[in-house]
Amino acid sequence: MSFIIYPAIDMRGGKCVRLIQGDYGKETVYGDSPFDMAESFAQSGADWIHMVDLDGARDGKRVNDTYVIQAAQKLNARVQIGGGIRTEADIAHYLENGVSRVIIGSVAVSNPEFAEEMVRKYGEKIAIGLDAKDGYVATHGWISTSEVKAIDLGKRFAAAGAETFIFTDIATDGMLSGPNVGAIKQLAEETGKSVIASGGVSKLDDLLALKELETVGVSGSIVGKAIYEGRFTVKEALKAVAE
Repeated sequence: MSFIIYPAIDMRGGKCVRLIQGDYGKETVYGDSPFDMAESFAQSGADWIHMVDLDGARDGKRVNDTYVIQAAQKLNARVQIGGGIRTEADIAHYLENGVSRVIIGSVAVSNPEFAEEMVRKYGEKIAIGLDAKDGYVATHGWISTSEVKAIDLGKRFAAAGAETFIFTDIATDGMLSGPNVGAIKQLAEETGKSVIASGGVSKLDDLLALKELETVGVSGSIVGKAIYEGRFTVKEALKAVAE
């Protein structure tokens, strides 16, 4: 298993944006074309691209899916998508159009039985997104915090057959303050599954710290703001974790 870098593209209103701690009122626009951004990441050597439909996450339906499918079909990189995926039709829509992995987040909390059924049906093409605030899962574009602990939900879905989790510590997201290594490690150890870290990466050393957890199941890191703010490039990130 090699540690995977997932450059992130968060889409809102058809543009590439970043939010601070998921706050829709704290938005920075980094590009007018999600596809062009994805293409630049693929040309830099990224094997995977992480895309998030922020409008979809808040509205509970697909909004920016055309950009996702365009990237999945035209680029030499695999695409995973999260945000606004609430039904099996949403999942099928993406998978049938070339997307490699679909992330279930809010619906894993609101309708866990459905989410488990999707895991059983689609296997490794489904990732469970665990976005945590003080250890509890937040949903619907992080507007609501549930009474479900991220670790408990992780264990439930691991038992149901989920192979991949994407863990975001909301407190660190967009803050460039370093990832919550302890929480990421705990989730990997307690579920025994592959965990992709998200949130807080600000420097190459953060990626190396996460890569050291590869032995317990941390398989990659999503990187957004650090790339957009010029802290390091996709090529530099890929080189650092390959060495």
